[in-house]
Amino acid sequence: MLTVRYFAGARAAAGTSSETVSAATLDDLIQLLTDRHGERLALVLKAASFLVDGLASHDRMAPLPSGVTVDVLPPFAGG
Repeated sequence: MLTVRYFAGARAAAGTSSETVSAATLDDLIQLLTDRHGERLALVLKAASFLVDGLASHDRMAPLPSGVTVDVLPPFAGG
């Protein structure tokens, strides 16, 4: 199991600030979250960055160990 935390637009699209799920990779996680929350979140996930235990993860096929926290960070406006 792992914890997914949503921020800004991802939180609004998911309808929650966090949840616990089981996924082997980021690709698996993205598919699971899309199936669970629908197309609105899917659009956010396409542009989002992911932190795995606080570190940026760009390899969507890398294993997600049990117990990690994945932060979903949509692009932020402003500057």
